Amino acid sequence: MTVERIGAPPVLPNGMTVPLVPATRVGDLIFCSGALGVDANFKLVEGGAGPQTRQAIANLRAVLAQAGASLADVAKTTVWLTDMAHFAEFNAAYAEAFGADIPARSTVTSALAIPGALVEIEAIASAR
Repeated sequence: MTVERIGAPPVLPNGMTVPLVPATRVGDLIFCSGALGVDANFKLVEGGAGPQTRQAIANLRAVLAQAGASLADVAKTTVWLTDMAHFAEFNAAYAEAFGADIPARSTVTSALAIPGALVEIEAIASAR
C-alpha cells in the first residue's frame, strides 16, 4: 500500500524544520499529525484553551482539505490537554467545531512539546 505525504514539514520561527508532515494518506485513511493552536507563523494564539482549540481545529481542517476531506470525515481524535482545568473550555470549542459530526475521541492530560501550548489534537479521517 502506498503512503502519500500531505503538506510540508512545519518550519519554526527560529528556522528549524520539524521532522514531520501534517498528514499521511494510506489507502482510505488520513492520519493527521497533532495540531496545535498556532497561527501560520507558528505563534501560539492567545486567550486560553478555547482559542487554542479553535485554531488547532482550523489547522486540522486545512490539512484535511489538502487531502480532499473535511471535519465530517474525521472518525477519531486524540486530544492532549496540559491541565484538566481546561477541559470545559476545550470541550465547548470542540463541540462548536464538529457540530453533529462528533467523532470518537480520547482525551488525556500531558505536558506538550511547545511551551505555552494548552491543547494538541490529532485525527484519523476517511479519505472517501
